Amino acid sequence: MLGLELLVVIGVITLVSKVLSRRIGVAQPLLLVAFGVLIGLVPLFRDIELAPEVVLFLFLPAILYWESLTTSLREIRSNLRSIALMSTLLVVATAGAVAVLAHSMGLGWGPAWVLGAAVAPTDATAMTSFTHSLPRRNVTILRAESLVNDGTALVLWSLAVGFTVGDADVSFGAVTVTFLFAYLAAAGIGALVAWLAILVRRRLQDAITQNIAMLLTPFIAYLLAELVHASGVLAVVVAGLIISQAGPRVGVAEGRRQSDAFWSFSTFLLNASLFVLVGIELPRSVGELATSDLGIGLVAIVLVTVVIVGVRILFQFASAYTIRAIDRRPQQRARRLSNRWRIVSGLSGFRGAVSLAAALAVPATIGSGTPFPHRDFIVFVTTGVIIVTLVVQGLVLPAVVRWAQLPEDESVGHELRLAETNATRAALDELPELVRRLGVDQEIAERIQNEFEEHLELLEAEDESRDGEEAIERSRQDTDLRLALLHCKREEVVRLRDEGEIDDIVLRDVQRRLDVEEVRLTGREPGE
Repeated sequence: MLGLELLVVIGVITLVSKVLSRRIGVAQPLLLVAFGVLIGLVPLFRDIELAPEVVLFLFLPAILYWESLTTSLREIRSNLRSIALMSTLLVVATAGAVAVLAHSMGLGWGPAWVLGAAVAPTDATAMTSFTHSLPRRNVTILRAESLVNDGTALVLWSLAVGFTVGDADVSFGAVTVTFLFAYLAAAGIGALVAWLAILVRRRLQDAITQNIAMLLTPFIAYLLAELVHASGVLAVVVAGLIISQAGPRVGVAEGRRQSDAFWSFSTFLLNASLFVLVGIELPRSVGELATSDLGIGLVAIVLVTVVIVGVRILFQFASAYTIRAIDRRPQQRARRLSNRWRIVSGLSGFRGAVSLAAALAVPATIGSGTPFPHRDFIVFVTTGVIIVTLVVQGLVLPAVVRWAQLPEDESVGHELRLAETNATRAALDELPELVRRLGVDQEIAERIQNEFEEHLELLEAEDESRDGEEAIERSRQDTDLRLALLHCKREEVVRLRDEGEIDDIVLRDVQRRLDVEEVRLTGREPGE
């Protein structure tokens, strides 16, 4: 019963926090964590522990896959150098700095590096939740970093745990080979799984089977990579990025609609659940830590948070000015980011569920059968750092973004109008040939041509400040009237159902069509 009760509680918290977030203007992850902490104080839920296997093998592949499907591969290519540095060298630098701090506080080098590796990666979910209002390029850099750095941190974590347990070679050569294999093998596996997934989806003709194949893709990629001790995280990301490019050419329209709705809603619920479970873990980790270690644990949380933020900001400036000194090409100068953006990026390094899963996955004992050194301390500090970064940085970041005065990103709107305009013109150019080939009645062809020409006129008018106002106003009135008529139609079919003249099955079929038309008119998609 406890599982069902926890499920209901998480569902209620997710609903309440979503409503409150919109009303009071506080990011939902902050409210989810706060509610989670309160739930963790309830005796019934005090013994709940987030299983690391659930996060690493169930939650993480699904979340990373959807994030990689919906990010911009073009922006990743344009900013590949920055992303690669932040998702590899910055992770190692952060883990090393935290390890030095932890060692100075009494931890052995093995446990110190375990703690450093656990808190080194940023969280993709938190990053997206707190930075969605930033310009596209900036968001893409942060999202891509958080997608890949989990893999670096988990490889580093496995080496640190192996060193502590006594069954890992941590010489420079062995570590280098481990990282290279983890990345290269994962990239190959991700590409292979993506190719197979695309091949399968092309052979499947209905939405359900195509989406079952899509659902399996991240878990197969993650599983195969983990079986050969490669990075499951990178395998999933590579598969997702490749499929994101092939997606528009494979599959059917209803399948893509179904897939978008399913993945956006399910990953939202997974992310919300993780934030609640992170909050629940805090009271439990406090209870497991010895009373004598609680004070030093609180000090460690503050110091580790300062270190990871400080290292991140320092790395932003050091890497930027190093690249600037080496690469003086004109195109490189044109892509330089401001120092204020580097401060924003430095404060965007939120930690999340992967860090907690890494801490909880630390084995209870080492090879000799003795307890793993400072395991409770590692779990407590990691949990505390996650909550502090979410709460403190989450509250500070909006003010810092306003201070940074980042330029508004108008490229998305411009490219959207460009795509719709060119697509409409291409359709109009092909219209006469299609009418002839399909044998369409001339009256129907003229009506459709008039609709397309009106739509093209509106698109062109949106780029004009004054001359297009009349066309835009006509379009608004047209949309308002059509929406009002849809409401009348919906009321009528509901009345027919209530009076028994049509069946519920008929109502749902008609309502589905009306809903599709309403979404088309309003332009609002689920989750927006």
